[in-house]
Amino acid sequence: MTLILPQLPDLLDQAADAAAGLVTAIAGALGGRVRQDGRLDRAALDDEQHAAHGLAWAAAYAETLRQTAAWARALEAEGRFGEAEALPAQILAHEYLSQLAGGIPMNQGEFFRPADVFAPAERLGAVLGRLRPGVTQAVKWRIVELLDEARGRPSLEASGLDETLEAIRDQFCAFTAEKITPHAHGWHLRDELIPLELLQELGDLGVFGLTAPEEWGGSGLGKVAMCVVSEALSRGWIGTGSLGTRSEIAGELIMAHGTPEQKARFLPGITSGEIIPTAVFTEPEAGSDLGSLRTRASRDGEVWTVHGAKTWITHAARADLMTLLVRTDPEKKDHRGLSMFLAEKPRGTDAAPFPAKGMTGGEIKVIGYRGMKEYEIGFDGFEVPHANLLGGVEGQGFVQLMATFESARIQTAARAIGVAQNALDLALDYALARRQFGEPIARFPRVANKLAMMAAEILGARRLAWFAARTKDEGRRCDLEAGMAKLTAARIAWAAADNAVQIHGGTGFALETPVSRVLADARILNIFEGAGEIQAQVIARRLLEGAN
Repeated sequence: MTLILPQLPDLLDQAADAAAGLVTAIAGALGGRVRQDGRLDRAALDDEQHAAHGLAWAAAYAETLRQTAAWARALEAEGRFGEAEALPAQILAHEYLSQLAGGIPMNQGEFFRPADVFAPAERLGAVLGRLRPGVTQAVKWRIVELLDEARGRPSLEASGLDETLEAIRDQFCAFTAEKITPHAHGWHLRDELIPLELLQELGDLGVFGLTAPEEWGGSGLGKVAMCVVSEALSRGWIGTGSLGTRSEIAGELIMAHGTPEQKARFLPGITSGEIIPTAVFTEPEAGSDLGSLRTRASRDGEVWTVHGAKTWITHAARADLMTLLVRTDPEKKDHRGLSMFLAEKPRGTDAAPFPAKGMTGGEIKVIGYRGMKEYEIGFDGFEVPHANLLGGVEGQGFVQLMATFESARIQTAARAIGVAQNALDLALDYALARRQFGEPIARFPRVANKLAMMAAEILGARRLAWFAARTKDEGRRCDLEAGMAKLTAARIAWAAADNAVQIHGGTGFALETPVSRVLADARILNIFEGAGEIQAQVIARRLLEGAN
């Protein structure tokens, strides 16, 4: 007897349509509360923040279901939509529609219920009824069996990628299994920097120039390739999966806004891995409010002198190049007074992490996301040549930086998926090996249910992240899609890691157990590259701007 629901691709389409209809209803009801004279009222939107963020989550669910349905259709047309694809997909559709009807967990203690904004969810009932037979315990046990059969593969389900991307995925999964996974926990426990030899190998594999044009030493691939590689490396350790982030940001900034001289000077070194960049944006009192940055730079002839403080700077001591956002016009108190510099610095050592004149720094100890280390930096007379002002233009730093957020958030979603997959790998291995009362604990329903839901949500997160990446590759604005991908993938990674520790029981709470590292690593994903609350606010604004 098949466990796959009849005409499942049709049903997935109907689930996506129902979810989209509910989102439209929520946006319409909420729009009436937050719009004045046809425009969004900021104070009203702030007052309705809980509902607005709920709208963002609902829209992310709807888009996940839409992309899962499209993926299922494509695989069905190729005759490749089997159990490993169908069973998690039908669980995902049922769960997300159920949450849309009853309450979406924006985090562990905050739920959004559509009824709170007078958007009835009855329209979901008929589809939910058809999906309900597809979420039986037998289905969940079968997913665990399929996960067991798929161990060692890049994913449970067929990817739908083309041959080139599939080959890249296989290559980096194999590299991770050999060069990263066996060593990651030791590096984490010893709080060591990722070995330079590994950075060189990753550079040789093209990690730091994946999306850069070939003329600058890159591979000329798209953002989907970036997702595939970032996920594979993060599945071994988020630190190695994050190495390419700063290179991606620096490369995009220079390619989009740099002068010809700046491109020739910096891009070949960044794409090869010879130049290690770091992003120097955040300040102690600013956080997500980049427009209020205080670090300043003043010009004297052909030299800019920097004074101020930055914090949460990843890989700062080892970096050779800082993309440095500072205020160059003190008369302008908002983002219009900011400029971006390509600030070079000598590479630090353990004994002298910041040997540059006019620059000091100290490490911020963290519970996870290790391997590159976090720092706070002080500038007191640090000098940058005027030739290193990005594009040679003042006052454009904020606009230049904003253009990189789409790629950074897509890449962060991919990292989150890799972390979630790592958690599933560890939980599955333990659940199949650990025996209680005469059988593997994977046979206990609440353990199997956790594993099945991890698989289902990871499947959906991949579809959404790759959709955002394809949108970016097509040259279309994708801040909405990128934000949705990052928002949901970060929560999925945390839930997967938390459940993986629960499956391990007390063993998972021990420092020497790798799943404890995954839990610590997963927690950062909902904070950096736009905290979940900021991300939801951005999504909500975009949606409500178009609501009537």
